[in-house]
Amino acid sequence: MKEIHLTECKYLTSSILLMAEHLENVANKLDKDSVRQMLEDIMGARRIFVMGAGRSGLVGRAFAMRLMHLGLTSHVVGESTTPAVSKDDVVIAISGSGQTRSIANLGRVAKEIGAKLVTITTNQDSTLGELSDTVIVLPGRTKDDAGGYVERHMRGEYTYLTPLGTSFETSSSVFLDAVIAELIYITGASEEGLKSRHTNIE
Repeated sequence: MKEIHLTECKYLTSSILLMAEHLENVANKLDKDSVRQMLEDIMGARRIFVMGAGRSGLVGRAFAMRLMHLGLTSHVVGESTTPAVSKDDVVIAISGSGQTRSIANLGRVAKEIGAKLVTITTNQDSTLGELSDTVIVLPGRTKDDAGGYVERHMRGEYTYLTPLGTSFETSSSVFLDAVIAELIYITGASEEGLKSRHTNIE
């Protein structure tokens, strides 16, 4: 096992500070009209289906759970108990590149059914971006932009201190938590109501 020497954790703290700066940039560049449309899509839907691959899928699962806590009917695409999508539903796709094949294919199916498709991505001009009714663009770096990561660090270029798609996944997680905060305001949900829907069988 490699010995870990005493360190000031400068890369750790620098990464946190850079992510905080990145999140501020994301917040300032959000297209509020697109966000409002996403909120309308959610509130107007019979059910909300959330999908993503890999780490984006984990972000999606957390969002679906929060929607359930709000009293909305939400499902994670791919789960064995997830019902069929209908034209009265909204499907929310999370994909940094907007090109993830499995998610793009499912997006096409959702559109063929007649459901609304909302995509959270860094790439407006992607396959999912072009398919979607509403696109939320979160500026940032995805795993497809990872080339030269180690080389930049060796040269002391610390523009990105997060590996692979971390900046998008962190941004989308924070953004979706903020969506929940806005939905709490819109619906007038109480903390007691949210707590009452937390799982009590574990």
